Formats: sequence, C-alpha cells, structure tokens
Amino acid sequence: MATITITGGTGLVGSALTKKLLAKGHTIFVLTRKARPAAGRVVYKEWDIEKGTIDPTAIREADYIVHLAGANVAGGRWTEKRKKEIVDSRVKSGELLVKSLHNLPNNVKAVISASAQGWYGEDPRIPNPRPFVETDPPDQGFLGRTCKLWEDAISPVTTLGKRLVIFRLGIVLSNEGGAYVEFKKPVQLGAAAILGKGNQVVSWIHINDLARLFTTAIEANQWQGVYNAVAPNPVSNKALVTEIARQRGRFSIPFHVPSFVLKAMLGEMSTEVLKSTTVSAIKAEANGFTFLYPTIDKAVAALTHKED
Repeated sequence: MATITITGGTGLVGSALTKKLLAKGHTIFVLTRKARPAAGRVVYKEWDIEKGTIDPTAIREADYIVHLAGANVAGGRWTEKRKKEIVDSRVKSGELLVKSLHNLPNNVKAVISASAQGWYGEDPRIPNPRPFVETDPPDQGFLGRTCKLWEDAISPVTTLGKRLVIFRLGIVLSNEGGAYVEFKKPVQLGAAAILGKGNQVVSWIHINDLARLFTTAIEANQWQGVYNAVAPNPVSNKALVTEIARQRGRFSIPFHVPSFVLKAMLGEMSTEVLKSTTVSAIKAEANGFTFLYPTIDKAVAALTHKED
C-alpha cells in the first residue's frame, strides 16, 4: 500500500478522498498548519506556506502527493484582499511543494493537483457552441487568471521527473458542504431558488465520482496532463434546482433571484453564478473512466437517499 500526502486534506474534497484511500489500505499524511495526534492511518504533518516550511517527512516518505490546498473561492466577497488570499494560497502552496520535491530526497511517483473549471470563460454566444476542452486557453477574468497561476505553480514538478495530473473541477455536489447544500436550503423551506434566468449551464460532478477520479489518477500511470473533472451531462441551473426539489418529494414554488439582487449580495463573484460554462468530460471518459453518476437525476437521487 502507498503513503499519500494530501494538502487541503480536511476540506470537502480532501475528506472524501481520504475516506476512499483509507478503504483501499493506504496511509495518509495530511498537511496542516498545526499538527495533531494521528487518527489510525491518518497522520497530520505541519506546513506553513507563508513561512515556506514543511515537515520533511511528508515529502521523504510519500509515494504520491495530492494537492488540493486553496482558500475557498466562495468564502466571501471578492475584495482585493480576498482575491490576493485566493491566489496566494494556491500559488505559494504549489511553489512550496515544487521546492520541497527539488530539495528533499524522495520517491514521489506522481503529483495529482486540483484546478477548476474557472479556467474557462462563458459559453460563446453562438448557436450550439461546443463544450470547453482541456486545450482551450484560460479566460482573462479573475478565475481564469487564478487557475493559470495555480497550474503554472505546480507544473515544474514534471521537470523533476514526476508524473503530473491536473483536474479542473466542476461544481462539486455533496451533502457535506459546498454549492449543493446551498441549493437545498430554499427547497427545505418550500421554494426552488433559481439564480437569474436559470438557463446558465452548470458543469457539475458528484463527490464520489470526483474522489474516484483522484484515486484512479494515483493508481493508473496512463493518467497524465490536464483533465476536466465534470460529469458528462451538464444541466441548467433551473434543471438542477428543480431536480433537487423533485427528488426530495417536496412541493417547491419556483422563483427567480434577480441578477441585480445577486450582484448586490455577491459583488464581482455574482458573475460566476450567473455565467454559463459547458465543460466536456470526453477526455476523462476516453482514458477509461466510467462515471457512477453521469446524469443529474442519478446524482441527486444518491445524495437524497444518503440523507434518509
């Protein structure tokens, strides 16, 4: 069994991935600002990206590194200070990993890093545009620039002879946090809150499929380069919200949250919840990955059943 170091291991994706890797018998090193007692095969190691320090055993004893660290993009309004934190948390952590892999003796075989669908911009305003694919250039907006810096920071590991996989994550659907929990809240009160016109396309992925993607990329050497981590069937915001209401068996009155209200509440971040981004999953499927939850009805049904 392998030893896998995870940055951002206590977050939504990191927690789900840790459970899946433990079930396979692996040992997990979780990098955290303050070490704590080990919990079985989960061992906590200290690092500080501001000071540029890391417990050397997290590198020396690791077989693989999964890089998930980064401040929550949806954690508050995008003030200049907040945007700097979002960028620095991704860039500095990636640079620290690259530096550590260069300076410390290690046997790390591969680095699996998160990025985001924010790399892409808004769907072109033409009839039947094709979905975004991995070779498309980054958008020039804040998230596009952030994702470019994020990926650039970790990419030098390839010059050290390490296999690198980068996943551009879609909207992660999980009962443990993130956007799905926010979508459910109005439904529980008998309302289906549709954002703006509701026709903007949401490229999403079930948390279990996402954890499986990371696990597959660790175990299979043919995974290399950039892949979109999205389900093969994106849906509109309206379709997603109404499906949640339907699966929960609740009568929910649909209402549209006007764009100007979202802009007042969220500021610049409102552009991200209102834009339509259709992202392709073809490359991951062509590499042999089979989604357990390829459609929104299956994904929401699984999440709803888990609540029962």
